[in-house]
Amino acid sequence: MDTRPIGIFDSGLGGLTGLMALRALLPEENYIYFGDTGRMPYGGRPTEQLRRMARQNLDFMASFGVKAIFVACGTFSSTAADLLADYPVPSFGVLNASVEAMAEVPGKGPLAILATEASIRSGAFERAIAARCPGREILPIPCPAFVPLIESGHTRPDDLPLRDAVAEYLAPVKESGAQAVLYGCTHYGIIDGAVRAYLGQGVQTISASACGAGQLASYLTGEGLTGGSGSVRYYTNGYPAVFTQAASRLLGHPLENPVEAVPVWSV
Repeated sequence: MDTRPIGIFDSGLGGLTGLMALRALLPEENYIYFGDTGRMPYGGRPTEQLRRMARQNLDFMASFGVKAIFVACGTFSSTAADLLADYPVPSFGVLNASVEAMAEVPGKGPLAILATEASIRSGAFERAIAARCPGREILPIPCPAFVPLIESGHTRPDDLPLRDAVAEYLAPVKESGAQAVLYGCTHYGIIDGAVRAYLGQGVQTISASACGAGQLASYLTGEGLTGGSGSVRYYTNGYPAVFTQAASRLLGHPLENPVEAVPVWSV
């Protein structure tokens, strides 16, 4: 038994979808969650700045003596994959596992990627999916308004600003007749209802969070590194009260422990 915690981080609420997926698979593990809300959103930042931020967040997680780190962020997973691969603590992003899931979508129809501007700009998701799915049309769609909308509480399928943004960004996806959509940003799974309402139930949606969580759970189980008491500690460099309210709403229950504040690190 290994009771060391699992570290999880993201720019804000999106990584909580990864926490929920992991807790469904490994409910007895101990978790430490960090929401980098003081520096959110990530999508418009330059690549080198994002890489420095990724290293800072990895080091923060490692300071807790974690046994593994889940980088529940598509932007970091696509722009700093080499940092994750080389980090001394086993670190898992969401890119590789989600690409494998997209490769299993049957048929020859188009495949869409919804992600932040930085992720789309890096081309990492597009290249990896194209390599695994030769001959299929790949539609990379940057959705810069989604994260700010989600973080400010616009998540219901009938929310007008969200519906407008979904219609604006996903019009090419709908017109293409895409067979599957990958949520390359972990925030986007939160608005799955709005996306499905626009695209129709016939389009498969794939969550990068769920894919990455499954990969990490398989690793820990296979290596015999599971064990814990089911505790969760939360940290943010934003406003703890705001994070508490938003996270409780998303998770569907009050947080187990008070959210602890950390400084906003300069980059």
